[in-house]
Amino acid sequence: MFFIDTHCHLSDEAFSGEEEAYIDRALEAGVGLMLQPDVDSKERKAMFDLVDRHPDVLRPMLGLYPGSVDANWKEEIDRMLGYSSRPVVAIGEIGLDYHEGREFEKEQKEALDWQLDYAAGHDLPVNIHMRDAMGDLLDVFRRHKGLRGNMHAYSGSYESFLELSRLGDWYIGVGGVVTFKNASLAEVVRKVPLERIVLETDAPYLTPVPFRGRRNESSYIPIIAARVAELKGISVEEVAETTTNNAKTLFGI
Repeated sequence: MFFIDTHCHLSDEAFSGEEEAYIDRALEAGVGLMLQPDVDSKERKAMFDLVDRHPDVLRPMLGLYPGSVDANWKEEIDRMLGYSSRPVVAIGEIGLDYHEGREFEKEQKEALDWQLDYAAGHDLPVNIHMRDAMGDLLDVFRRHKGLRGNMHAYSGSYESFLELSRLGDWYIGVGGVVTFKNASLAEVVRKVPLERIVLETDAPYLTPVPFRGRRNESSYIPIIAARVAELKGISVEEVAETTTNNAKTLFGI
């Protein structure tokens, strides 16, 4: 079986000095590709340097994370554009996040609008981060109909997925949360077609059961796949094949 982790942060300081061992464990588990979302100028160079050292297994994105957006977001975009000549699989992770407050709500929407236009202009998919902002996010997408991308760490309802599907070509990213007891994501996964699901870890965050509470990593993707298979009453092999093909199609791999 071959899996793709469509969202993990291997350049996070949690893995400092352990990147080689992390990749080895992932490959041993059947995870042959790991997509690296961009965050901001503080982390971007480290991420691209890591990708350059492991081009066969790591693929980069380019974007400004909503939690890094403030009054100076345009300056951050200018720094981001310093990497615009680099080949990337997506613009991400971008989006809206009101979990810590709405002080920069206006700026987050402006930065998202700009980046969605940039993605469309460069024929790239988007990798979307959303927390506590689904209504506003859908409003933004109504101004940008026809996008293609995935909702990283999907936390919305099935009804929201249907609305997304009316607005563009959307997949949902399913990670460790699907293994949590009483997770509402489980019912969403039952209903969303497998052809619209990609797998992810968001490592080092959102570790699946039975390792919840520890640092997450890409080698746990088979655990997530097994839970998806259980929810859908199909084989893990089918989950691996379909979600891998989904990721290849979406990200042009």
